[in-house]
Amino acid sequence: MKSYIEYPSNSDFPIENLPYGVFTSPKNADKHIGVAIGNLILDLNVVAHLFNGPLLKDKQNVFKEDKLNAFMGLTRPHWVEARNTLQSLLDVSNTTLQNDNELRQRAFVKQSEAQMYLPAEVGDYTDFYSSIHHATNVGIMFRSKENALMPNWKYIPVGYHGRSSSIVVSGTPIRRPYGQTLPVEGAEPHFGPCRLMDFELEMGCFVGGPPTALGERVTAQQAGERLFGFVLMNDWSARDIQKWEYVPLGPFTAKNLGTTISPWVVTIEALRPYLVDNYPQDPAPFAYLKHDDKFNFDIKLEVDLKPESSTKVSTICRSNYKFMYWTVKQQLAQQTVTGCNLRPGDMLGSGTISGDVSHAGHTIERRWRHLPVELQVHVLDGEAAAGAADRHGLQPASRGHAGLRDDQRRYTRLLRQHARTCLEGHQTNPPSQRRREEVHPRWRHGHSQRILRVGRRSPHRIRKVRGKTPPCYTF
Repeated sequence: MKSYIEYPSNSDFPIENLPYGVFTSPKNADKHIGVAIGNLILDLNVVAHLFNGPLLKDKQNVFKEDKLNAFMGLTRPHWVEARNTLQSLLDVSNTTLQNDNELRQRAFVKQSEAQMYLPAEVGDYTDFYSSIHHATNVGIMFRSKENALMPNWKYIPVGYHGRSSSIVVSGTPIRRPYGQTLPVEGAEPHFGPCRLMDFELEMGCFVGGPPTALGERVTAQQAGERLFGFVLMNDWSARDIQKWEYVPLGPFTAKNLGTTISPWVVTIEALRPYLVDNYPQDPAPFAYLKHDDKFNFDIKLEVDLKPESSTKVSTICRSNYKFMYWTVKQQLAQQTVTGCNLRPGDMLGSGTISGDVSHAGHTIERRWRHLPVELQVHVLDGEAAAGAADRHGLQPASRGHAGLRDDQRRYTRLLRQHARTCLEGHQTNPPSQRRREEVHPRWRHGHSQRILRVGRRSPHRIRKVRGKTPPCYTF
């Protein structure tokens, strides 16, 4: 498949991807739904009349909305027809849009000129705890190796209800939160700014389909018809606040300060070529959690860090979505097992995605494993970081992966994410934030600055926020 829109072979947005987002542009200050192709956005408001298939010809108004909820509220066959229509309209052999210069001029917007927004209104948001490596590591740290997993963990996709009002699109400033902490065990608690700010590398999945009724359950076998697509997600976490407040009811203010998601939603249909075997589950799950098909994905995840005082970028985290123990189908089934009703635009967070050995999804695990994080263990003010989610294994030939077909190469970096968010600190890197004495002994000051290998990054990946805000965390 080839598009008449020109883009490099390693583009984040080839014709095989076509993620959905919401944007404004110099052409129109109103929010429109768009699809990314190369370095352009196709404005679906302008081309809504071209969705004239049997299912969508009477539903064209969903593409004229200012958010994706109405489109998400259709059915999977509608979503598939929309994808097929888009690929046809953008194919080099189709002249409908290609040769209509007036329409084409109005329909395409440069991504560099667009302002992105939340892709959908998130009514409810549940964050799960579904990575077995992450759950095991945290359990060993806070309990013991023998009691790493709680007794219910392999029976239930564990989760908690998050705060949907503080879900923000990348680029939204996040203030360093205040709260109660307990700096010294046995002493009085302290009130002040968080000093142990952390990221959590996650993915979020948007729920679609018509709303369900209260009392209606969705089994894992049925869940695939209601899963629309994925975003990259950063569940900001105030670790010192969390430690003091979480007993007995779990996370509260340590997690409601902001959750950043990417502006582009990559659909399940675009990810189907990357399905892999589900993680082996023992004991076997209950019937309502069983599904026969593969629904795990080989998606490589990375986080890069750039200290404010340095030009050097370090890859501090590498993981993969395939490490998930519970699938998103099982998560949705557990969400509705009691009859909880669903609405289009609801979101399911994966939980921190960690793998074995060096695949840690946040700084707590890196610190525990004595893995270097640029000689520090938590997020400081003014640092820049980058998150990415790529299709694993299908890299351009320039990376040394010779022998791949050209159509495979165009899948590379399927989910690359440019989401950006800022920490506006009340203090500039207070000494207690750095906690340098807690890093691994081999990574002290005075030694050569050995850090994790820096991966290839395109120029737009790391940049400062102009204006009053400091350099930002990019996810």
